[in-house]
Order: sequence, then C-alpha cells, then structure tokens
Amino acid sequence: MSFETAMKRLGGDVVNLGDVKTSSVVKGETLFDTIQMVDGYTDVIAMRHPRQGAAQYAQDAASVPILNGGDGAGHHPTQTMLDLFTIKQAHGKLDGLKVVLAGDLRYGRTVHSLSHALVRFGCELIFASPDLLKMPAEIVSDLKGHGAQVVETEDLYGSMEDADVVYMTRIQKERFADEDEYARCAGAYKLHARHLTDVKPDMIVMHPLPRVDEIDPSVDATRHARYFEQAFNGVVARMALLCRLLGVKVPEDIQSEGGVL
Repeated sequence: MSFETAMKRLGGDVVNLGDVKTSSVVKGETLFDTIQMVDGYTDVIAMRHPRQGAAQYAQDAASVPILNGGDGAGHHPTQTMLDLFTIKQAHGKLDGLKVVLAGDLRYGRTVHSLSHALVRFGCELIFASPDLLKMPAEIVSDLKGHGAQVVETEDLYGSMEDADVVYMTRIQKERFADEDEYARCAGAYKLHARHLTDVKPDMIVMHPLPRVDEIDPSVDATRHARYFEQAFNGVVARMALLCRLLGVKVPEDIQSEGGVL
C-alpha cells in the first residue's frame, strides 16, 4: 500500500499483480518471465518476494528499475530509508547514536538492512534477542569488519536506559519450520509503558509493523512511540525514491522543506 500511495501521490498510476494465485505463476511461469512481462507494462517495479535474492534475480530480467520491497529473510532496503529518515527527524542526526534492535534478528529482513546502514554512521548497535533468534553470524562479522561496535544480549530491558532508539520487531511465526521452536521464542519481549520510566526523554520506539504483542498499546500514548509516524514516512521516502529512479526533478523549495530528497 505504501508503494501504491507514493506513486499515486506523485500523479502516477499503478498496475498491481495482486494475488499470485490468480496469475500465470500458478501455470508454471518463472519469475524471470513474469518480470519480463511486467517490464513491458511499467516504468518501475516494486517487488516483494518470499525468496531471498529474488529482487536481484528480477533485475537481471528487467530493463526498468526494481525496488526491493523485501526478499524473504534477506533485506528490506526501502524500509531502511524510511527508518533512517524517522531517526533523523527525531534526533536531528544519525551519527553516533546508540540503537537497540530487538526481537527476531535471525529472520528479520528490516534489521538486517538497517544494521548495515547504521554502522556507516558510526552508531553503537545492541542486538537483543532470544538465543534462537540471534543476528546471523555472517552479518555480525560483516558489521564488525566495517568497524561497528556491536553488543549481543538477551536482556532488552537492561539495554534501554541510555539508548537513543529501540527498534522492536515481531517474532515471525511464518519463518519457523518447527512449531516447538517458535513456541520457545514467542512472547520473549513485551514492551510496556512501565519499562520506559528510566529511559532518555528523547528515546524513540520504532517498529516496522505489523506488531502482535511485542509492544503493549500503553506505549502508544507515550512521547517515545514513533512507529505510526514511521509507517507514514514510508510514503514520503518511497516518493523520493521513485522520483530519483524516474529522473523527476523536484523543486528546491520542496526538497529543503521536506528534507527527504
């Protein structure tokens, strides 16, 4: 919906593939052929796919730009753009912040992408997760190779006191092949307003949404909650990306006013 809203606010139109169960995919059409077909109908393609690496594969079949709207448990780069925008809105900067990423770090594509971006701004990263859902070792190794200061812990609440950002994520039941493994992780963290009494006044709580029970509704009314503003920022961030990809020139007064482009 955010990609569609972004394009329509820019005055463009949208062709929605819809449910793949009603498309030629059910007849055996390959992703490569599907993208070649859509390539002829559009000027840019926004694609979400359950298979990691699918967006890069699709780009090989397309002549128009591909926006990766999430590839399985891989990455979600456009989410990272809106996340960075939200953090900068709140703190006026990105450099040197202390950011806690919590929940499903193993399968969470949003935190995979965001952690790679934050390290480039010299942020201190705290990874809070159950042991079964730790950030993949290869990502941690890559981040440290880029000079990141990384702490891994299971103690979310003890990590929040001097944090600038707490980024919560959902435990993704659909990623688990083993129901028992999911049951051991479900409900690991439940952030409540009472947990925020000793945090920094300007600390913000973020979430890529949807949430289940990892953020109690009591947090919504606090000054720390930013997840619904974050969701709205997905529209303006994607408007900016679409403009960039389509070569749209935006007037300087709009650029300076919005601070997005």
